[in-house]
Parts: sequence; structure tokens; C-alpha cells
Amino acid sequence: MSLDVKGRRVRTAAVGFALCGLLAAGCGGSSGGGDGGGGEADTLVTFSGASGDLQANFNPYSPTKLEGAGTIYESLFFLNISRQEDPVPVLGTEYSWNEDGTELSITLREGVKWTDGEDFTADDVKFTFDMMVENPAINSIGFDAETTVVDPTHVTVAFDEPNFMDAANLLGRTWIVPEHIWSKVEDPSTDTMTEPVGTGPYMLGEFKAQSFTLTANPDYWDGEPAVQTIRTIALSGNQAGADALSAGQIDWMTSPVPNLDKVEETYPGYTATIANTFQVVLGSCSSAELGCEGPQTDPAVRQAIYYGMNRDQLNQLAFQGFAAQMSPGFGIPDRDYISGGLENQTTPMEPDVDRATQVLEEAGWELGDDGIYEKDGERLELSVRVVSGWTDYITTVTTMAEQLKEVGIALTPQQSSWNEWSDARGRGDYQLIIDSLSPGPTADPYWQYANFFSGTNAVPVGETANINWGRYVNEDVDAAIDELGRINPEDTAAREPHFDTIQTTVEQDMPYIPVLLNCTVSIWNVDKFTGWPTEDDMYAFPAIWQSPDSSQVFQNLQPAGGE
Repeated sequence: MSLDVKGRRVRTAAVGFALCGLLAAGCGGSSGGGDGGGGEADTLVTFSGASGDLQANFNPYSPTKLEGAGTIYESLFFLNISRQEDPVPVLGTEYSWNEDGTELSITLREGVKWTDGEDFTADDVKFTFDMMVENPAINSIGFDAETTVVDPTHVTVAFDEPNFMDAANLLGRTWIVPEHIWSKVEDPSTDTMTEPVGTGPYMLGEFKAQSFTLTANPDYWDGEPAVQTIRTIALSGNQAGADALSAGQIDWMTSPVPNLDKVEETYPGYTATIANTFQVVLGSCSSAELGCEGPQTDPAVRQAIYYGMNRDQLNQLAFQGFAAQMSPGFGIPDRDYISGGLENQTTPMEPDVDRATQVLEEAGWELGDDGIYEKDGERLELSVRVVSGWTDYITTVTTMAEQLKEVGIALTPQQSSWNEWSDARGRGDYQLIIDSLSPGPTADPYWQYANFFSGTNAVPVGETANINWGRYVNEDVDAAIDELGRINPEDTAAREPHFDTIQTTVEQDMPYIPVLLNCTVSIWNVDKFTGWPTEDDMYAFPAIWQSPDSSQVFQNLQPAGGE
């Protein structure tokens, strides 16, 4: 029943999952946290870094969704990107491929009900898969196949050609929705689903502009969760999150805090974990053909920014030294295949001003009297969007602005709320934007390319991009991605030439300008709840905003002192 997950693991910082071993207070935490984090022993209070007023959007297919994937709506299986293991059955119980990878057979769980009391059946799975085919805006994987209902608990998915790689997203990242409700939805990419009906362990409770709650589903097929209420709050930013943590008002947050090496001393009753997996980038609206405007549409400008960064300084000032080098080919070092044809196997940590200015001048940019390059009357001045309150990213772009003056580039940070930032990212209303590229359903670099670099997912400026928000299109890259999708992932030799093509091409085109591997920091209340992921039992990726991993954590938690 397993997908190929050979070599899968989370690349951790040297002080990562063993962080608590370095802390003076040890890993047990301090006393007194049992009634913290929100009062009720079975209420979990979380902060994901969201600032400003929350917008009610519980559509798991919306690029601006607030919640829903994994908690309210479920996939067929859970795929753990943190470690090598077989897929965990959820709404599906078994699956298998035919010999040539053109037909996928799936067995579904019996006795599952939607939260409105209707039965979950194979018709809902077929409807969901067909909905993806019919709506490109939610079809980030380019899924195109015919789904057939065999009986109420069995479906088959037939492809025109071998399509081994589609299985992971279909099984682990496709949220099954109820046909009896969603068949009436006019546009599944924009409907906000303010009254969501799912099969998941939680249901939407109360919604307010500054917080919302999920309540345990009493009829959940796997039993009612022990954590009865999850309350997610919005604050003004990372510092407000750290202050709330100090006051014992939050049980789980995934965002940086000061003094990461002293978490248990600073926040008694809490412990921390760090993972280097998400790739921080300056995303560019890269395609002039799709309507992007500005100097960033010139690959030479993107290259100059890449070489002009002092990543050692960025790491120390913005990430407390816990971030790590990434690859300009977007495979994760020490985990993925990295092409020998890359000019840089990993990102340079020191700036190369001479190389940056050489790239610009060879592309026709000339240094102006004010020290900033210009071309055809256009000054090399760029804005970069960043979410207000995201202190690590704000520090990154403000520091970068100072660094890039040395190479004749004027960079202006532009702060906004998460809602405005997210909307601008989707519509292409930006020149540069700082974000991180999320990993795919398994630890395989294929997903980075299929999601963020595939022309299938590129749309004109003004239309909402579901995932390739850099609007990158390259025929050679698209052809290599298509070929990888047809190859059994166990055949590593056959895959490597296609990885070579993709990695060396995107290094030159650089629609997403590599910064660093982010240090994903989660801090949680070990005095109030047990069952958190640990280094020895990393059953889900440890981040509150990572779906559906956070739902797996919710279901695994027990109030301290409970059963």
C-alpha cells in the first residue's frame, strides 16, 4: 500500500529536534502550566502568525483559506513528510496500481458520515476528483483522469499514460468534499464555505474577527478527539505571540521568538522544536507575457539579487543562526538529488558584488548617478511585499534592502496584513514578495517543481494563481516535470536526467530567488498537553500552519493528567 518514500526525513538543524537537550531546564518543562494557555484543560489555543482581522474562509481549495484541510475536510490517506513510513489510512483504507501505472484502485472506509448526518460514499470521491478536472483553478497538480465508482466503497482512477506521481497528491492532499453540498457551488476556488460540512475530527464553532474555534466532532469515525476545542487567535505579529506565550495564553505557536536557545527558561512549561524544510524565497512576478510589470521580469535582475545577498548576515539577524543553506535547484541538501550541473550546489552565504554587477551590466543595465542601476529610462527600484508582524521576514527584507544598495538595486519593503499580502500574491499584484515554498506530500523534489514551477499552474496577472504564484513558464521544465510524473519513483537512474534539466534551468531563470532554508520553530505547552511530536516520534511535521499535519497533532494530544 505504500508510496515510494525512500530516504524521506526532515532535514533538521544541528540543534533542531534535540534542542531541548541543550536547555538548562531540560525537556520536562516547569510546573504550573496545567491551567494555562486558555483556561480549560481540554481547550488548545493556537497562534499561526496571522495578524489583522481574520476572514471566514473554510474552503480547503481556496488559496486564501483560513482553516479546514485535515481538520474539517479529510484526505484519503495521511502522508508524513517528517519520516519514512507507509501512508496512514484516513477516508481510504487501501490502494494499488496496475503494473504500468495507468490505473489506481482505492478502497474506502465504511460507516463514515458527513457532519450533517449524510453518508460518505464513493460518489463523493468521484465528485471531488471530477471537480478538480473541471476547475483548473483548484487543480494544482494538473490532474486529468477518469474516476469510476465500482461500488459504494471502491473507486478506480484511469490515466491515459503512466502517472505514478499523481498518487501522492490524490491520496494525501486532495480534500474530499460532499457532493450533495458542493454540487451547488458555482466556483469551488472562490466560495468561502462559511458553514463547512466535512468528515473530519473537528467542526467549525464560533467565528470572530480576532479568533475562531473548532469543536470536536462527537460522531467522528475514529472517535471523538480528547482535545474538545481548538481556539485560533490573531495577534499583531510575532512579538505579540511571544508576549502571549510568556503570559501562558497560547498552547502552540509556530513562529520565531527571541533566545531560541533558552526557550524552556524563558517560557516555563513549554518546549521547542526546529526543522529546516521550508525554502524561503523572494518570489518574483516573473512573466511579462502573463502581465507582470517591473525590473524583476528580467532574469538578470533576479540573478543580481541572488548574488548580492549576505546570507550569513540574514541568518544571524533574522533567524538567530538557525536557518540553513538551500539549493538554487530547489532540492533540499542532504535529502534530495542535487544536480552536478548546477553552478552553485548550495546558495552562497557571502555576497558576490562583482558577480552581481557583472550580470546586470551584461544585460544592459547602467549605473546611474545616484548609485542605482537603470535601463531604458527605468530605475532598478523594486518593492517587496511582507506581512506586518512577521518579524523574521521583515528583518530579512529590511536587511536585504541595505545589502542590495551595494549592487545598485533599490529595494523597498512594503508591509501589509496577511489578507492583503495573500490576495496580492495570488493575483500577481507585486514585484517581489517574501514567502516560503512548502514541501509536497512526500519528501521528493518533484513536488516543488510540479507545484511551483509548472506552467500548468501559471495564470495571467489578475487571475488567482493557486500555487505557481511566480507565474513561471518554461517549456523544457514543463516537459521534464511531465516525464518525471510518468516514471516509477523507485527508478532513480531514469529520473536524474530530468532533475538535471529542471534544476539547471531554474537556477538560471530564478523566478523564485533562493534565500535560506527556514527554521520552522514550534513551541508548545507540555505541561497542559501530552502527545506532541518528538524527535523519536515525529509522526507529523511540527508546524501549526502545515495541513493536514496539524490535525494529526490535534488528534494525538491528551490533556495532561487525562487518559
